[in-house]
Amino acid sequence: MSLHQIDPARTALIIVDLQNDFVHPDGAYARGGAKSEAIAALPARVKPVADALRAKGGWVVSTQFTLVPGKGGEPFISPHLKELRPFLAKGDFCPGAWGHQLLDELQPADLSVEKVAYSAFFMSRLEWVLKKAGIDTLFFCGIVTNGGVASTLRDAHVRDFSTAILTDGCAAFKQATHETSIADLSTIAKPMTCAEATALFESL
Repeated sequence: MSLHQIDPARTALIIVDLQNDFVHPDGAYARGGAKSEAIAALPARVKPVADALRAKGGWVVSTQFTLVPGKGGEPFISPHLKELRPFLAKGDFCPGAWGHQLLDELQPADLSVEKVAYSAFFMSRLEWVLKKAGIDTLFFCGIVTNGGVASTLRDAHVRDFSTAILTDGCAAFKQATHETSIADLSTIAKPMTCAEATALFESL
């Protein structure tokens, strides 16, 4: 990625899964005891990046993990997730509900895409809307570094998007896991801090 050649109108900040049910103190994960200080710190770090890109005419895109409700509103939950997070229940990550939404401090998103798996490209309209918007450069942040962030970024890479990863704009439930993931992703995406990305956008 040649940073001096970035066109903000063709650039998007991809905010992966920074939703109320994941991060907010009243969300599903907090109620289930799955909390992380590293994850809780992300919105304040990411907000200046989003604001700087918005100010230059760039795009803010929110991917939103979704538990699709079936009969009676009971959600379809993959077996591996049910085992990992047995506290997930009816109403959690439900489309249109408060818990499903992007955190208030990062609103508004220019584009929002529901996702049902780690990668936001899997069975979604993400690639379609990015292409329609003329976006070719993606800066990634969000949770978790080794899950939704890594899977979505890798899928973006094979679709020929230029990619960057915000090293302190992502987090996992274990710091070592985060650091390993950042090192791996840095082979296909330009690593930079939130402060560096903010300065870059402000200079455009």
